[in-house]
Amino acid sequence: MLSAFVPAVRTPELRRKIGFTLGLLALYRLGAALPSPGVDLTSVRSCIGLVSGGESAGIYQLIDLFSGGAMLQLSVFAVGIMPFITAGIITQLLAVVIPRFEDLRKEGQSGQARITQYTRYLAMALAVLQATTLVALAARGQLLRGCPHDILADTSLFGMIIIVLVMTAGAALVMWFGELITERGIGNGMSLLIFTGIAARIPSQGRSILDSKGALILALVGAAILLLIVAVIFVEQGQRRIPVQYAKRVVGRKMYGGSSTYLPLKVNQAGVIPVIFASSLLYLPNLLAQLTQKSTGNPAKWQELIQKYLVNPSNPVYVAIYFALIVFFTYFYVAITFNPEERADEMKKFGGFIPGYRPGKPTADYLNYVLSRITLPGSLYIGAVAVLPNVLLRFGSGGPAQNLAFGGTSVLIVVSVALDTVKQLESQLMNRNYAGFLR
Repeated sequence: MLSAFVPAVRTPELRRKIGFTLGLLALYRLGAALPSPGVDLTSVRSCIGLVSGGESAGIYQLIDLFSGGAMLQLSVFAVGIMPFITAGIITQLLAVVIPRFEDLRKEGQSGQARITQYTRYLAMALAVLQATTLVALAARGQLLRGCPHDILADTSLFGMIIIVLVMTAGAALVMWFGELITERGIGNGMSLLIFTGIAARIPSQGRSILDSKGALILALVGAAILLLIVAVIFVEQGQRRIPVQYAKRVVGRKMYGGSSTYLPLKVNQAGVIPVIFASSLLYLPNLLAQLTQKSTGNPAKWQELIQKYLVNPSNPVYVAIYFALIVFFTYFYVAITFNPEERADEMKKFGGFIPGYRPGKPTADYLNYVLSRITLPGSLYIGAVAVLPNVLLRFGSGGPAQNLAFGGTSVLIVVSVALDTVKQLESQLMNRNYAGFLR
């Protein structure tokens, strides 16, 4: 697959797209390092260093994963791309519940443009909510618990409103970056922004392991990650190909159909969405406990239970709940994104059928049967990759070992986005080669 990069660089149009994409990604990383007004960056960095080895470090890495380190630093892009991703998931769920969204989805390009506009509005509302939550936690000293410094230089109402507005504007700018990359660049813009944020943290994590554990441990960790990447690529490329044949039909003087193709069903049909769902849902109880806990006095019983079982990523209860949520959301997301009845109706409309099964309900039942059995190993695979680093934490010490707490999620996202981007690059190269041949 990497052989596609050399001819892509030699093609002027693709070279411009690659340069445009890299330029926007560089601007995104610049905004992620730029502090918001009223934030004491020196205190923030010292506080992150103090809490990084604590028991709750996994939670901080969880909320900081998709922003590439920008969230905990309260930078301009601290909110990042997550509001838009969450809004997109919510609109997909609403298409199943609300008939209006289902009708818009069936209208084609115009309906999809309307849904996209609704998604943007919802993303901005979620960005305001997330930015307000971050600033409120930072002002109360609960964002980085155990930090002796004040990370906000100005805790007045006006100062905090300014920070919220700046973070919300940064979220809108990040959303615009993602859409520009999708339209004028290479690959999916939102996925590439997450990919960039995760990849930017790899050197610092490797350096911390090298300083504390030595070169041998770093080499072993690198070998383990390499094996994990190979396994992820193997499963991500796996698919069940269901043969589909199209009957011949005559329209005027021309004959159409009569061809054979296949319907690909991936083993990991849901991608990394179940991991994002499960991670976000696991963080909500801890966020609620932080917002309701008093600054003085002992915490309530339910707050102690949350701190004991749902904060430490190496706790067996945390690992079991995390794994169960990933399996549940895998089935849930596949059920709402792949409708066997719709696929069966589409094949029937264009004269297609699966050999051995009649068009209509028998075809839909067969697709549902195959999909349910593919989803089980796919969900177990996603859960195992995401949970494996959490299990390894029980056998490691604190400090840099905590940096790998969500390494499985990072590998899943990085490999999936890289494979998808290379496939799009190869597709565009193939189109240009065919165009040159037909001339």
